[in-house]
Order: sequence, then structure tokens, then C-alpha cells
Amino acid sequence: MARPRAHDEALRTRLLDRAGELLSAHGPDGLSLRRLAADVGTSTTAVYSLFGGKPGLVRELYVEGFQRLCDRMERVSRTGDTEQDMTALGHAYRNSALANRHFYSIMFGHAVPDFTPDEQAWEQALRSIEPLRETIAKGIETGELIDADPAEVVFAAWALVHGLVSLELSGSAPAEDEGSARYERALRNGFAGWRR
Repeated sequence: MARPRAHDEALRTRLLDRAGELLSAHGPDGLSLRRLAADVGTSTTAVYSLFGGKPGLVRELYVEGFQRLCDRMERVSRTGDTEQDMTALGHAYRNSALANRHFYSIMFGHAVPDFTPDEQAWEQALRSIEPLRETIAKGIETGELIDADPAEVVFAAWALVHGLVSLELSGSAPAEDEGSARYERALRNGFAGWRR
């Protein structure tokens, strides 16, 4: 019988989740490896073993946040209807942000000022919007969308959902309306500007 791994994927996930919470709530100074290990009920040795230290932990927070986003985006079933698919992808983006809000500050907010993603981490971040890029490219190809540079449409669509989600996460979205319905209307109205 094989020996169980002392530092398994479940521990890695718990450490990343707690590190994201600490970073989100207290900024980079609140992300102490000793406190992180204590909060999760493990040792700093485990943190070093899994991440190699604080810079490695911060990099993995960034990668993990985008991996979770990527997983949600890739699980969206494509219908072939560009409007439906873009709307569904927009909801997947929002759902990922709401479920993983503690990763958002490292993904988009420069929560750790001296952190710069390396090429591999940046590629992971870009992979998360690949389903959106594919949907838009297909919509342009089939004539559902105007004949535009796909990169421009991707950027505009991403900026729309990111802006809406950022306002919601920061508590700046209007409270008088139910969030999902407001978000759905904004997605569909944003899409309308690209329809042929």
C-alpha cells in the first residue's frame, strides 16, 4: 500500500483559499505564511513544500483564480446561437467571480504590487477567455455579428462583464434591483451593439 501524501491537493486548495481571503481582507502585509499555516491547521513547512515560499504562493493564487474562471467558462455548453452563448459565458464569468471573490484582487487588482505574472501564468489567464474568443469569432464568421476585428469585440465584451462584476464585488452596484436580472439586461444590451 502506497504511503499517503502529506501535502495533497486538498491541503493545497485550502491554503490557496485561505491565502486569497487573507490577501483580499488585509492586503499583502496580511499574507503571512505563519498565519496562513496556522489558520489552515498545518505547518509552514507544508506551505514551503507546496509553493516554495511567498512568491510562489502569490503566483499560484493568480494561476488558481484564472484556472477556476477557465473551468467555469469551458463548462458552458455552446448552442450555436451567439447571443445565447455570449450571455451564458457572461453569467459563467460572474458566477466564478462571486464564488471566488477572494482571488479577484490578485487576478485583477494588483493586490501584491511587486507581483508580475510570468509567461506561463499570463497564458493561463488568457486561456480563461478563449471560449469567449471562439464564440465571437464564430459569430462573425456566421454573420450573426458585424464584420469587426474579433479581438476588439472580445475586449469590449470582457470589459463589460468585468466592469459589471467589479462594481458588484465592491458593493457599488445599485441595490434596488436584483443583481442577476440587471446583469442579464446589461449583457444582452451590450451584445446588441455587435449584432449585424
